[in-house]
Amino acid sequence: MTEMDMPLIVQSDRTMLLETDVPQYEAARDALAAFAEIVTSPEHFHTYRITPLSLWNAASAGLKADDVLASLRQFSRYPIPQNIEFDVREYMSRYGRLKLVQDGDALVLESIDPLLLEQILADDRLKPFFEKKLSKTRVQIKRDERGFLKQALIKREFPVEDLAGYVDGDRLDITLRENTLGGEEFALRHYQEDAVSVFYQNGRATGGSGVLVLPCGAGKTIIGLGIIGRISQHTLIVVTNITAVRQWRDELLDKTTLTPDQIGEYSVEVKEIRPVTITTYQILTYRKRREEDFIHMELFDRQSWGLIVYDEVHLLPAPVFRAVANIQSKRRLGLTATLLREDGKESDVFSLIGPKKIDIPWKTLEKQGWIAQALCVEVRIPLPEDERHEYAVADAKAKFRIASENDAKIDLMRQIIGRHRGDQILIIGQYLDQLEKVAGEFGAPIITGKTPNKEREEIYNDFRDGKIPVLIVSKVANFSIDLPDANVAIQISGTFGSRQEEAQRLGRILRPKSNGNMAFFYTLVTQDTREREFAVKRQLFLTEQGYRYRIVSSLDELNAPVADATAPTSSNF
Repeated sequence: MTEMDMPLIVQSDRTMLLETDVPQYEAARDALAAFAEIVTSPEHFHTYRITPLSLWNAASAGLKADDVLASLRQFSRYPIPQNIEFDVREYMSRYGRLKLVQDGDALVLESIDPLLLEQILADDRLKPFFEKKLSKTRVQIKRDERGFLKQALIKREFPVEDLAGYVDGDRLDITLRENTLGGEEFALRHYQEDAVSVFYQNGRATGGSGVLVLPCGAGKTIIGLGIIGRISQHTLIVVTNITAVRQWRDELLDKTTLTPDQIGEYSVEVKEIRPVTITTYQILTYRKRREEDFIHMELFDRQSWGLIVYDEVHLLPAPVFRAVANIQSKRRLGLTATLLREDGKESDVFSLIGPKKIDIPWKTLEKQGWIAQALCVEVRIPLPEDERHEYAVADAKAKFRIASENDAKIDLMRQIIGRHRGDQILIIGQYLDQLEKVAGEFGAPIITGKTPNKEREEIYNDFRDGKIPVLIVSKVANFSIDLPDANVAIQISGTFGSRQEEAQRLGRILRPKSNGNMAFFYTLVTQDTREREFAVKRQLFLTEQGYRYRIVSSLDELNAPVADATAPTSSNF
């Protein structure tokens, strides 16, 4: 095999093109996953990018610059640009040049590079973090500044390797069951076991903090249970909403030896502190007035926690970052399907929760049968004539809403529901007026942020049991909802071009189906409007992840029967 048969093209702007139609593709893809971020993954060429953060994640996992460069040379069609070699060596050398260690009762920042430490000590913005200089290569830092120092240093492109370890929490007797309460056999899947081991690292200081990235439907909660069981200490779990609180509680009871009196809910309705306590980001960031303190943040210090779990860590609110920075002595687990943050604070997650420990692509688990195959369809429809004048004179924000609430979508929904009789269908939207109108048209139940928790749970349970074939949901469906048999989603409106939202909504239908059926994700978009402009971003995100994406102007163009729709039509890709 010659160099010209190799699949990779490395470019001087740190991007890389990976050709998919050559024998070495899969080996190159697996190698790149360790040190580069995937940008797009359509059919023939995938685009990757090397970033400081991707290289620091690689370095934290034990990779060396020589390992990265060897992989690039092995698979590259052309010589590696000189500046890429320089950047890889430079950025990877920065990880570990500063280390946080425990020295008796003192917390010490040390470096083998005296000049680097001198440079840091001379920075006026960093001086408040230091207690006293111990030597040319060591400085004692203030114990409660551990997280804030790491945040500040990563912004200067010097990520700290935190080896200071953790303070153990109170002991918790917990094991995973071999059979669920329902009598089904239970065991972690092989990749879930790997994720637990990679995070824990046999209790070493290099383990115990970090982020696990797995697709929706891959069982992130189950991995969390495995890690809680491995650490066996009092645990605080922070989730996105009250539905997720109840789902974590149910999973803990179903699959571990914990009893109901060992699991507490800390919410608007209940304020229980138990060995395992589950709360929400909303509760933690609640305050009566903007100028007042967050009254529930002290929950982080109310118990001798040995582990804090951040579910959907990409949604970690900025106010919680300060609390997280204050509790760096506790083990920290972040779980997410995507590290994309709309605020660009991925480096804060790296420095405060920990490096990315594992990242399993959606398509890998789909190929192995752990999550459902999915077909994404964008249906473009015109704006009705009687709404075009209102749209023409509206401002930009109003234009987006008018297009999103296009009444022509109702008839299209009716056609899709007819096409999928016997399936479990979710209709997801942004605007409550629109959702209520749809609920009236189809006589289907609706869940919004205002729906009482008891009623919400009853509706979800009826949907899971098949008593409700069509369920209408607002943005509450974006996060942490377990609806394993939902196999059709109809997205009728969304939050502009949010990639994060697209990932979560698709995730609602990715859990593998008991009957082996594939999942269908429909997006209804008004043609020639601002909604279409933003839909492009969402479409690109899905194609970047490798999902088949068809664009049609009517359902008649989906010429294959539903059961055979796994066959793509190339002209629509």
